[in-house]
Parts: sequence; C-alpha cells; structure tokens
Amino acid sequence: MDRIDPTDLALLDRFQRDFPLEPRPFAPIAVHLGLAEAEVIDRLSRMQAAGRIARVGGTVRPNTAGASTLAALAVPEDRIDEVAAIVGAEAGVNHSYLREADWNLWFVATAPDTATLAATLTRIEAASGLPLLDLRLVRPFNIDLGFPLRGERVAMPGKRGVEPAILRADDRPLLHALSAGLDLTPRPYAPLALRLGRDEIAVIARIGVLLAAGILTRLGVIVRHRSLGFTSNAMVVWDVREGATLRAGQALAALPGVTLAYERRPVAGVWPYRLFCMIHARSRAEAGEVLASARVLPELAGIDHRILFSTRCFKQSGACLSEAA
Repeated sequence: MDRIDPTDLALLDRFQRDFPLEPRPFAPIAVHLGLAEAEVIDRLSRMQAAGRIARVGGTVRPNTAGASTLAALAVPEDRIDEVAAIVGAEAGVNHSYLREADWNLWFVATAPDTATLAATLTRIEAASGLPLLDLRLVRPFNIDLGFPLRGERVAMPGKRGVEPAILRADDRPLLHALSAGLDLTPRPYAPLALRLGRDEIAVIARIGVLLAAGILTRLGVIVRHRSLGFTSNAMVVWDVREGATLRAGQALAALPGVTLAYERRPVAGVWPYRLFCMIHARSRAEAGEVLASARVLPELAGIDHRILFSTRCFKQSGACLSEAA
C-alpha cells in the first residue's frame, strides 16, 4: 500500500461520521482542515478513484428499512472465482469475502423485504449448486464500523436506541440513495433531492431525523479498510449459550479493537456459533492481541470459538433497499 497523505488521513479519520447536514457540507469540512472547499472534494474524488474510499454516504441499521442476512457457502477451491462471480452478480449482495474456513465464501445480502431476500438466496443456491448457510441477525451490540484510523485502539461507540416507528414510505428511496453515496459536488444534497422529487432543505432535515432515530447509523466517508493498511481482518465466532449472549456481546462490543459485534441465529447441527465479532487490524499479530484480550473477558473465558481471517474481498457496496435497484 502506498503511504497515505497525512491530510487525506485526517479527513478520513474525522469525517467517517458527523458529515455536515447543510447545503454545502464540504465547506465546514474545509474550514476544519484548513483547506479550500474544492480541495476537499478533489481529495475525496481522488481517494474514491484510487479505491481508498467506497463513497460518502450513509449506513443503514440492519432490518429497519429492509431485510438482510449474513450467509456463507462452502466452495471448492477450484470454483472460488466462479461462485464469487455468481454471488457478486446479485444486486442485493453488498459485501463478499473469502475467509479461511470450510465455509469460506461469506457475503451480506440486503433487500427491500424478506421475500426479495429469500429469492436472492434461492437464486445463489440454484446457480452455484451449493447449500447456503443463512445466519439471520438477532441483535446488534455494535454495528458502527467508523473506527479511528490513527493512534491507539479505542472502544467503539455504544449501542444506540432505534425508533423504527418514525419511518415513512418515502424514506426507503432516500436511504437507498444514501447507501449508494452522495455526489462529490459542492451541493451534494441538491441532486439527491432532485432525483427523489423532493426539496433540498427538506431532504437534509429528514436525514437528520433518520440519524437521530438510529435508522441511519452514521453519515460520512465510507472507507475501504484493506486499502488503508487494515489487511488482517478476522471474524471471530463464539459458541455462547443463548442465555449468556447479552452480557457476552456487550462486553465484547466494549473491548478496544473490536470493530463489530452482534448475535446471529445458529443453524442446528451445522453452525453452533451465535456471537460474532470483527477485528480490523494491520497485522495478524495485532489482531491476535485484541483476540487475547477478548479470550480473558469473564463472559468469554473458556468459550469455544473460531477465527476466520479474510483473504480476498470480492465486493463492497451500499445496502440495496429499493425495488428498482
């Protein structure tokens, strides 16, 4: 990886969340960094073209404005590229990784509703000819991946409350558009509002409501961690009994270096693990340090677990929440 410019790094580190909600959002970012507005936009455009960032946009809390799942396939080595292409061709698949495990091809699928999600999974099974592991979310403990890129490891923000009752019919296309990303122009909310047939100021205000309600988990720069040096990324799964997942999940989510934590529904006789966490690290040694701290947590001491490092990223995009996508 080429060394990243310190100003670029400062921009990414500060604005992975709390993106300004005003007609010219890049202007206050420029003031904060001591740059011109045009230079901020140019830097983000260059980093997007170079693959350092995916987009400037929003992340949506799972299963609020649509349906989602984490799934896996056990793919023979000589079919990995073929099956990864089948999975990646689905518009509803927004993340896809190869991991070191028998169940080696992992992906996140999203859809406007459970029926559309089920159809996506059925097509993947039929096209690949492989059985699929479907691990539905039970509850998140931390789903905010906007962790600091510089300095010491820190605990991620605590779980926020969510108010799904505030959702309106016209929120889904807005959330889908934010998941796809804002235009990198001086007034990015204006073309978004135009595409939605809505008023710019009203759109900005509605985004604020969705953030406050926890439907949008953050709004800001969505980085590609591998391109920024975080190449040793492990999914760790824990065989915690059902009644113990709340305390264990909360303890794991509060541990510095753990970047995601959530409970998923196990599959009897196939996949017993119900507690998941992610560790994004610059080396396997660094990931091992975080894992060692997790292993000695009283809530996880002696618990059987598996470590699944990712070795390839096939796809990374925003959630698919619109029928038209």
